[in-house]
Amino acid sequence: MFAYRIPAILLASIATGACGGTTLVQAGAQHTIADIEQPAQVAETATRSPGSTVNDQRYRGVNLAGADFGEDALPGEFGVDYTYPTAAEVDFFLASGMNLFRLPFRWERLQPVAQGGFDADEAARLDQFVSYATDAGATVLLDPHNSARYYGAIVGSAELDVSAFTDLWTRLAQRYGNNDRVVFGLVNEPHDMTTEGWLQDANAAISAIRAAGAPNLILVPGNDYTGAHNWYEDWYGTPNAEVMLGVVDPGDNYAFEVHQYLDDDNSGTSPQCVSPTIGSERVAAFTGWLHENDLRGFLGEFAGADNRQCLRALDDLLGYLDLNDDVWLGWAYWAAGPWWGDDIYEVEPGPDGPNDPQFDVLLAHLTP
Repeated sequence: MFAYRIPAILLASIATGACGGTTLVQAGAQHTIADIEQPAQVAETATRSPGSTVNDQRYRGVNLAGADFGEDALPGEFGVDYTYPTAAEVDFFLASGMNLFRLPFRWERLQPVAQGGFDADEAARLDQFVSYATDAGATVLLDPHNSARYYGAIVGSAELDVSAFTDLWTRLAQRYGNNDRVVFGLVNEPHDMTTEGWLQDANAAISAIRAAGAPNLILVPGNDYTGAHNWYEDWYGTPNAEVMLGVVDPGDNYAFEVHQYLDDDNSGTSPQCVSPTIGSERVAAFTGWLHENDLRGFLGEFAGADNRQCLRALDDLLGYLDLNDDVWLGWAYWAAGPWWGDDIYEVEPGPDGPNDPQFDVLLAHLTP
């Protein structure tokens, strides 16, 4: 699953200041929530057991991308290769009823030298966003958008000792551990590594966060792009369903972050969704795993394009999470952000126009 989806034409136009972008949605194919005649039928496994309760905190939000842009230009130039979300965006989504922002950013920009100090300008940008959003009442999910890599070297490999990763999280924990509205997402979508190796890395980072005195919620992804659909599969090595039971958190405040797209190859690159019920079908096994092991999950990325089938599939997926809210902490849609242009999945607010139809589906699921 390739969640880092920035069209090449968009990157090119960003570099020239045009902020253009492209779309695969046919002209005139605008849909609304009203086009969903009836909610898609939810899979039979989506049943709430008697006596189950809603989690104390229910997270509903979006990925505010931009600080993760320009992966081929590191560190890159702020305002040319990458950007940070604006206060206006935070205000818009909070006013709409959302309460969480997942903030993708690049480890290499924040910490240009492994185990060295944070870049002062980049840290200030991160601080500014976190302070503004959390002061306004939102939760910020910090997301080093690096696939468990640093300048291309895999965490825990001979080229990059795990101590570099634990140093990053020690510094972040020291910086934000006193803010209970900050959630720590260990890293975006580990892949092409052993599941056992990723577990060791994750546990080392968790230990470092707790040693720094931070009690914050930690979100732990699985191996192979942390796809919910392949949680039990073994073609990438030992399944996440087996290995990730070995997560150890001295603070006992963690959940598993998974991503799930609805196109035919789970990559999040197509405007076509497989079926109106593909969302609930693809997360059902992972949901069962959470129930069976008394664990919690968070859907960190998901999306659908502006067409009838995808809108129904989004509604189905979120309806399934609502029915299983005893194990699902919430979700963050991919994506919004000031440079998305006309991407097929974006829900970036326009100054005057109507909401994107996908956004209307999200709004319908802000409360169960």
